[in-house]
Amino acid sequence: MLDTSHQNGKTTGPVPACWASRLRTQMRESGLRPTRQRMQLATLLFTRGDRHVTAEEIHAEAAAEKLSVSLATVYNTLHQFTEAGLLRVLAIESNKTYFDTNTSDHHHFFVEGRGQVLDIPGGSISVTNLPQAPEGMEIAHVDVVVRLRPKKA
Repeated sequence: MLDTSHQNGKTTGPVPACWASRLRTQMRESGLRPTRQRMQLATLLFTRGDRHVTAEEIHAEAAAEKLSVSLATVYNTLHQFTEAGLLRVLAIESNKTYFDTNTSDHHHFFVEGRGQVLDIPGGSISVTNLPQAPEGMEIAHVDVVVRLRPKKA
């Protein structure tokens, strides 16, 4: 059994092996071999609900769980998961990339100063009057990021 039951971001005990089986199946169906390190990182990513995380945050979580994995491996794995369609990349800040475990079509709030990304419920935003794509191209996706900051008193 994988140790993937969490409370306040901390491990509290094992979860049934069905999680491991599901993760392995999802990886194989996405064309990835379920290596030990991929499984460990997938467990951190996908068993804690929908999340928006950076490579550094996942690396810190792995270290807290006593998993031996380099930051370069975390970056490589996150990009492999993205290419396989398991994650979505959010380029919100120029110096930081967020990875979204929710790959459905949805938009985001970004709380400036906190670096916090929140989902905007689907159907809340309508994007109209998009420009025509250049010849030979098509619009693949439109990402809307609404930036927030605390109100001034």
